[in-house]
Amino acid sequence: MKLENMFKKTRISNGESGGRRGRTAKPEVPQGLLRKCNKCGAAIIAEDVKNGYYICPKCGGYFRVHAYRRIQMVADEGSFEEWDGSLMGENPMDYRGYPEKLSAVQGKTGLREAVVTGKCRINGYEAVIGVCDGRFLMASMGWAVGEKITRAVERAAEEKLPVILFACSGGARMQEGITSLMQMAKTSAALKRHSDAGLLYISVLTEPTTGGVTASFAMLGDVILAEPGALIGFAGPRVIEQTIRQKLPKGFQRAEFLLEHGFVDAIVERENLKRTLTKILKLHEKKDRSVIETAKIRNFEETEKRNRFERTSLTGKGSEPTLSLDPWERVQASRRADRPSGSAYIRGLFTDFTEFHGDRKYGDDPAVIGGVAAFRGIPVTVIAQEKGSGTKENIYRNFGMPMPEGYRKALRLMKQAEKFRRPVICFVDTPGAFCGIEAEERGQGAAIAENLMEMAGLTVPVLTVVTGEGGSGGALALAAGDQVWMLENAVYSILSPEGFSSILWKDSSKAKEAAEVMKLTAADLYRQKIIEKIIPEPEKLNEENLSYVTDILNEEIADFLKQYEKMPEEELLKKRYERFRKF
Repeated sequence: MKLENMFKKTRISNGESGGRRGRTAKPEVPQGLLRKCNKCGAAIIAEDVKNGYYICPKCGGYFRVHAYRRIQMVADEGSFEEWDGSLMGENPMDYRGYPEKLSAVQGKTGLREAVVTGKCRINGYEAVIGVCDGRFLMASMGWAVGEKITRAVERAAEEKLPVILFACSGGARMQEGITSLMQMAKTSAALKRHSDAGLLYISVLTEPTTGGVTASFAMLGDVILAEPGALIGFAGPRVIEQTIRQKLPKGFQRAEFLLEHGFVDAIVERENLKRTLTKILKLHEKKDRSVIETAKIRNFEETEKRNRFERTSLTGKGSEPTLSLDPWERVQASRRADRPSGSAYIRGLFTDFTEFHGDRKYGDDPAVIGGVAAFRGIPVTVIAQEKGSGTKENIYRNFGMPMPEGYRKALRLMKQAEKFRRPVICFVDTPGAFCGIEAEERGQGAAIAENLMEMAGLTVPVLTVVTGEGGSGGALALAAGDQVWMLENAVYSILSPEGFSSILWKDSSKAKEAAEVMKLTAADLYRQKIIEKIIPEPEKLNEENLSYVTDILNEEIADFLKQYEKMPEEELLKKRYERFRKF
């Protein structure tokens, strides 16, 4: 059966006008043509909604989408192959009236069960897909739902395919009792095996995702996307209000609330979902890593010969050499308000960057941005400390001082990179980790310590570039990898010069003198073999002349990856350990 015939089309009858009854008579609307939006109450044309991704044209509210229609919206035409379409649940508790209820809802919806699974292509990328349908007992998860999802995930593992599951559910199916509860463990176990095989799982959360589905497969994605405004939570709002006898705040348990609290990677509007899924699938496609030498997206011109280990001027590019700057002047240069932030390097060096949010534990820290991107066609994980530009954004980014959730987000992305065999490239620019009551309450020291320990054992190459300030443990938490490079006017130190002079000399005004003593410049650190490379830069680096730096970085990063990606894991880990052991 063709996919377009699997869902019921909106029925529009011609109706009859009934003739004119004077000037005050209103024309009759054909039955089925108009509908009322259950969010804003406006009258809307059903066909317009259907053609507009099932979104209200008046208020922008999202309507729920039938499973086959959802598949049609993201899958390439004619590519969907349904699996286990005849599988149906039974009545393990002999619950009175349950078989009759199942039969009735099957007749009404044309579905055998509350989830549709199978295989499809999304802009040419093959994937296993599963879509819950809320019309079928609120897509509650009984045995058949759990079994269909588990079988789909198992088959995906066998065929080495990514999995995309669209969650929409009221939770466990009460009529099946403990059998329903066991589906939470069963689906999670299947996804663990799929994950251990190094395969991608994308979870898409729609309205509503609650109960046992939230506490199992819905929240286990490598990438978790959500539709705007979707209700997502373990216990429903009504249950919570009745339990605590308090009115819940506006927006509680909505997708935006989960994004703010670190539990979803991104909120994606329905009309952009296919494009977003395509981008993610593309960046996770299995590739021969050796193509790094030939898979170039852009052509980069070298306008000069450069020394890779010593500072040089950028002759012929209108820049003056910066050899005359003293340490304190370099500190000031590293802090310039117009110095490019981490996101500028991401834009200048990578393509197809897709940002992922949240630490999956508490929140999403805007002082750390990260995600997956392509470097010369090769997927990489990119993480950057971000100060932002302009006062408003500086405040939002906390002036580049990460909270514990920022470091935990970075570590989550690094571990994800390890799973998918992607190199990790970090950009450091921070005065230091945020020190404050809330940071201590959430374990700032523990978060940094965990990063250092886990980075020591990452089995993929890790490169860090200090682009501005490298402040203490707040910088080191992203710099415990295979190599560390610094821009010529960047600094990297145990503490800020102000803090150093305040602690040792009890006088913070002696920051300039402290900078001289601390040996914090790129040249100082290169001589001490703390860093491996110095990247030349213009005297007054800004976004307009950033290409001078990114052109050099582009070639240097390519050389780094060429060297480290072919290195056996055992050698990589040994070399990394010895790097720090010598200090």
